[in-house]
Amino acid sequence: MKKTLFYIICPFVALIAATPFLPRPVHRAPSLSGHIVVSQDTIEPEDTSILNFANELAYYFSRHNVQDEGYEMVAAFADGKRLEVKASPYISALNVGTWKNRQRQGTGVALDSLGRTVVGTFQADTLTTGIRLDSTGTYRGDFVRLAAQGHGAYQHFNGSYFEGHWESDLRHGFGLEMQNPLGSEPRLRVGEWLSNRFWGERMRYTTERIYGIDIARYQHEQGRRRYPIDWSKMRITFLGKKSHKNVKGNADYPVSFVFIKSTEGVTIRNRYYASDYHQARKHGIRTGAYHFWRTKLGGAQQARFFLRNTLFGKGDLPPVLDVEPSDAQIRAAGGPEAMFRQIRTWLRMVEQHTGVKPILYINQRFVNMYLPVAPDIKRDYRVWIARYGEYKPDVRLAFWQLCPDGRVAGIRPEVDINVFNGYQTQFDEFLEQETIK
Repeated sequence: MKKTLFYIICPFVALIAATPFLPRPVHRAPSLSGHIVVSQDTIEPEDTSILNFANELAYYFSRHNVQDEGYEMVAAFADGKRLEVKASPYISALNVGTWKNRQRQGTGVALDSLGRTVVGTFQADTLTTGIRLDSTGTYRGDFVRLAAQGHGAYQHFNGSYFEGHWESDLRHGFGLEMQNPLGSEPRLRVGEWLSNRFWGERMRYTTERIYGIDIARYQHEQGRRRYPIDWSKMRITFLGKKSHKNVKGNADYPVSFVFIKSTEGVTIRNRYYASDYHQARKHGIRTGAYHFWRTKLGGAQQARFFLRNTLFGKGDLPPVLDVEPSDAQIRAAGGPEAMFRQIRTWLRMVEQHTGVKPILYINQRFVNMYLPVAPDIKRDYRVWIARYGEYKPDVRLAFWQLCPDGRVAGIRPEVDINVFNGYQTQFDEFLEQETIK
């Protein structure tokens, strides 16, 4: 039986019909209650690229709102309002340009030092805007001395698209890139480029975001000093000083969730875990537990130790496996493949016991260097990324640990501050779908 597939996406995403990459149009229904309803009868296998493209944009809009840098650019792109960068059909009809006082003036054609054809508008023999063709695609936008400089867009022949700021023919500044739009894994990147390298999205911290903390024995002890936590005063007041944070107003956020260290290896227990767990739940803070991974020990041993010493109540956050070994420790454990075999064992055993998929806590370097060895883990488990720079991690994630030196009212020592990847609607969905039943 044929079924009709409906997408209900944010008001800007009339993307399937509006995007020139896509192989055939899809009919759009009128706006309904502020949303656009896009429907298509019978999705054929060859149409999966359309769905992948739509889902990539829909994911972006589900995790951002109008206060985020670049939101309006992505909305315009999704709605088909992008710079048209296809080669002009009138190029062959143009002459080499109009000259005045031995200077090109108005529309003309030129070759740059690399032999690329440029068609554009000249003022006093200087190209200001135009179109340039090369062996891989077409650029349209601003120029300075025949080099892309200012705002412009590049359309690759494979369909990939970049729009943003350029300097000296390099992507440099804020921009939007859609890679592999017709492939099985299209990828949208929005953020800052420096000399053609993507650095990431600068997050804007507002009261609308969902913040939390993670704590261990360190928040109670420093040397011989002991510090009680005053759970009634819990409030995030500072996002750390290790990197610049784009904070709207002053940081003053409620603690919406807390992850508490429970165990490490097969012998170490956090003596404050149980009391912190009960206090957090008493004060209405969503609570989860994490286990610190030891590469020299087996996954089954560590899973049993964690499960034996950890509390799991209804509504608790998924358990977390904290994996942060050095390269030397990974080598000593037999290499990445051997390490991931043990990690899979821990994840499976904990999931079977709790009924929810655990979260993997790792850093950005681990994501780049080692996670590709375990594509099943990357695909099947949510990740919590530690990255203390200015830019948001360039990976889909559940939580981002943005600093290790934050301040929280009610806690004397410094605290790790985390932010959920999304807003209240997505957090509510996460709590409904991913917490312990």
